[in-house]
Amino acid sequence: MSRQNILSGSPWEDKMGYCRAVRIGNIIEVAGTVAIVDGEKVKADDAFAQTNNIIERIEKVLQDAGAGLSDVIRTRIFTTDISLFEDIAKAHGAYFKDIKPTTGIYEISKLVAPEYLVEIEFTAVAQ
Repeated sequence: MSRQNILSGSPWEDKMGYCRAVRIGNIIEVAGTVAIVDGEKVKADDAFAQTNNIIERIEKVLQDAGAGLSDVIRTRIFTTDISLFEDIAKAHGAYFKDIKPTTGIYEISKLVAPEYLVEIEFTAVAQ
């Protein structure tokens, strides 16, 4: 089976040696993704907006890989504050309430920068 690497253009892809997503056959694995915190639409204290931003951006990545959100079979959600569960769940549910992938949400001590509250990994199987 051939391998397709999907790059996002982030400078970290070369620095760290990774890509946003990898497709082999019909399986697509998407790297942990944080929001683009711009201070306006997405703020450092808004877990709902961060989750929404992540899923919107990954939808494009999945399209680049020949799939869509309806092909997602698992999400893994990491947060630095589990008390934000309701906000994270509300944003996740807005996209996945009918798709219903398996998921887990885990509180961790830190993400790569203090403004990030949420990071999500995705697994998809293209139809």
